[in-house]
Amino acid sequence: MKLAAVITLLIVIFLGLGLYLRLKKPAPSPTVSPSSAPSAPVTNQSPLTIAAMQQKSYPGSNITIEQTLTPGAIYNQYIVSYQSEGLKQFALLTVPQGQKPNGGWPVIIFNHGYIPPAQYSTAESYAVMVEPLASAGYIVFKPDYRGNGSSQGKPEQPYISPSYVTDSMNALASIKKYPDADPNKIGVFGHSMGGNVTLHELVVTHDFKAAEIISGVVGNETDILNWWNQRFAAQTITGNDLDTYYAIQQIIKERGLPKENPTFWNAIDPTQFITDITTPIQIQVGSADDTVPPNFSSSLSGKLKSSSKNVDYIEYPGADHNLTPSLSQVMSQAISFFDKYLK
Repeated sequence: MKLAAVITLLIVIFLGLGLYLRLKKPAPSPTVSPSSAPSAPVTNQSPLTIAAMQQKSYPGSNITIEQTLTPGAIYNQYIVSYQSEGLKQFALLTVPQGQKPNGGWPVIIFNHGYIPPAQYSTAESYAVMVEPLASAGYIVFKPDYRGNGSSQGKPEQPYISPSYVTDSMNALASIKKYPDADPNKIGVFGHSMGGNVTLHELVVTHDFKAAEIISGVVGNETDILNWWNQRFAAQTITGNDLDTYYAIQQIIKERGLPKENPTFWNAIDPTQFITDITTPIQIQVGSADDTVPPNFSSSLSGKLKSSSKNVDYIEYPGADHNLTPSLSQVMSQAISFFDKYLK
């Protein structure tokens, strides 16, 4: 064999052996330097924390009409459904009659207060408050929350679970997709427990242009725990409320009291996140409310004012938890407030 051919053959063998060895050698694992590695969000790990709620996704869904109800004087109304965390949620939807404004009708998300879930009615519960808002030219979207009425899921009040806040936030996302709604003119209305849901939303999103809180459970976590204990001692809570009380006691057993573990309790307390609020708020309360302490509302108003937030506080002497006998005046004030920011 000629020398040149031998050299060529040796080169081919050498190159082939190198290729074989490279193929047999495992590829190096990709590395991420500490400076470029993504950092996990700093949260308390509990889904009740405001940080967890702020980071959560609320995609909502298209709204499906399930039943057409008898119309009001100047609005149509429907029982509808939407999706929240894979659960079918029902809601009341009212839509004004007449010429739709450019951009769509302004919207009010209505966060209702506590009614025993099995007794709650999509169409009838809170009709006395929904009707004035619907008649004032607003789409009213009143989510039932999971486990209430015919909605799927387990009822869990906002003091022990983020579920109701999640359902209302998904209602907000869903109504934005509704063709007749103006997605840039949405307000929120919360009564009693619904005031707590509303306050959570105000520190989670800036999408609401105005917020109305009536007789709200809006004290700080210590005040709310004391309120639950007082009601339990007075034997005034039953049913689902009693389940909620025992669930609160379990949280205390696991986490300690607020004075023992302020880090946890402050992290789940929306009153500790007042600086995150950008929405104008009107607070209305009756001085004779013997269901939810009126000082919850006055204290929240004071905190908002101290933080230079846009807040309007109105107290009605002698009015009860449902603002009787001043409800017509309360609703008139609420409508004027919403008109200022949504029309």
